[in-house]
Formats: sequence, structure tokens, C-alpha cells
Amino acid sequence: MSFSVYILGSNSAAPAHGRHHTSQILQIQDQHFMVDCGEGAQMQMKRYGLRKNRLNHIFISHLHGDHYLGLLGLLFTMHLNGRKNDLYLYGPEGLAEIVTLALKYGNTKLSYLIHFKELRSKESELILDTKKLTVHTIPLQHRIPCNGFLFREKPKPRKLIKEKIEDQRFSIVQINQLKGGNDITDELGNVIYKNVDYTLPPKKSRSYAYCSDTKYDESLIPLINEVDLLYHEGTFLHDMLDRAEETFHTTVRQAASIAKQANVSQLIIGHFSNRYKELQPLLDEARQIFEFSELAEEGRQFSIPE
Repeated sequence: MSFSVYILGSNSAAPAHGRHHTSQILQIQDQHFMVDCGEGAQMQMKRYGLRKNRLNHIFISHLHGDHYLGLLGLLFTMHLNGRKNDLYLYGPEGLAEIVTLALKYGNTKLSYLIHFKELRSKESELILDTKKLTVHTIPLQHRIPCNGFLFREKPKPRKLIKEKIEDQRFSIVQINQLKGGNDITDELGNVIYKNVDYTLPPKKSRSYAYCSDTKYDESLIPLINEVDLLYHEGTFLHDMLDRAEETFHTTVRQAASIAKQANVSQLIIGHFSNRYKELQPLLDEARQIFEFSELAEEGRQFSIPE
């Protein structure tokens, strides 16, 4: 089953050099999530063949325009397309008011229902818990309240050894016990079928951490420790450290340091300053610290194998 991140936009402040504002689509198994929705996000979805009607959850990290100004357009397009399914919208205080006022003064009643979840930004919280995955916030240090998001697949069932299962007449209850990692016992509690004899280890449960705008902050390391894939903003080269600290942003060297300390498997850097037309110097600087660094180039897909 798929676990992929699609980059729709990767620039900061304003569109430049053919790059759009920050936005991503995350596909986990049969579910689709949007993380941030900068200007042009829906056009980028169309460009890369990603269907809007598959989106049921949208996560907004904070209310700087380059992270949410594409949202209203997307919501209205969904309405014009006759969407019926409920939409779940997660974001900081003020997001619901912005959307509600736009609908009010546009005299628009959407064809679908929006469920708003207002997020805190001082401590991590569980904001989505489904059968297959969880989503927690990652509090970030920016000029206004800001969160990242941690997506984790739940432990998967063990894989049945088909040939051995067919040799026994297991009930549905017993099969579910085996898939859950349990032995099958008799009424007295004696083991009659050992789990390891009939199953193989489960497939890997994968994880993705999205760290939007933030200054260098080692306190988030325990939250993202050993994730498979980390997106962390890297707005500036390290010679702009003073500017990064002034604007509550991170250099690519600092982002790579966070990835290395957290022992993640792969790092994606993005949110590039307009001053950089060519991005190779940013990638080179990141790889000096953390070898497994990549650029959040638009149209790229990052997949995590099971």
C-alpha cells in the first residue's frame, strides 16, 4: 500500500522562479491529506493529476498567507464541483473565522459540511485517530502560532502463511487472533497453535513529519525521532543565519542538523527564499551535514516502502 508525499509548492513569501507557495499532498494507503494550501495549490493538483474529490482532511500549519491563501479557492471549487462528502479542516485560531466570513460575504452555502478543528501550539496533541493511522501536532517556534504534523501508520496485522492456514480449519476469530500476534489457546489457556508457526512479521508501519516555518528548535527532536521521512523548512543558506533568526526561520544546515540528531531516514528541505534562483547550493550545504537530504522540488513524489 502506498505512502507518498507529493510536492505542490515549495517557495516562501511570494511565488518566484517558477516555484509556488508551500503545499503538499500526502497519500497513505487509500486516504489523501493536504498539508498547507498556498496560492495555486489547486492548479498544481490538476497539473500533477491529483484529484480534489479524494481530499477529506486539510491541515494548515499557520496563518501566514503563503501557507493558506489557496484554501478558499480550493473550497469554492469543491463546492462548484458538487462535492457532498464532509471535509475536515485543521488549523490555528482564526482559520474558521476567515472561511466563515468569506462564505458569509459571498452569500455562499457550500454543498458540503466543513468540520473545523482548532489547534493549540504549545504542546503536541492527537488530532486524528483512524483505524489505520494517527496524526499529532508538532509545536513550532515561529512569529505566530504554528504547528507541524506527524503522520504515523498504526501497527499492521501479521501476515498469514496461507499454506499452513489452509491445513487447519481456523475460525474467523482464530484467524484474527493470529493476525493480531496472539497464540490460539484452549479453554484452559493451553497453547494449541503458536502464532509464529502460522504467521510472518507484519509489514513496516511508516511515518512522516512535516515541520513548517520555525526557528532552529531542538525540542522537537523527541517528537520526530526516527521517522522515515522528514520535511523541514530550510529557507536560507547558513551565511544568512542572522536573517533566519530574525524572521524565525531555519537555515538548511540547521534543518540537516535536526534530521541528523533525530536519526530520520530521509530529509526534504523546502520553503526556499526568493533570493535563491538555483537550489543546488542549498542541497549541497544540507548534505554536508546530513547525507540523505533532498529538495522539495515541485512535482516530486517521495515514497516510503513497506
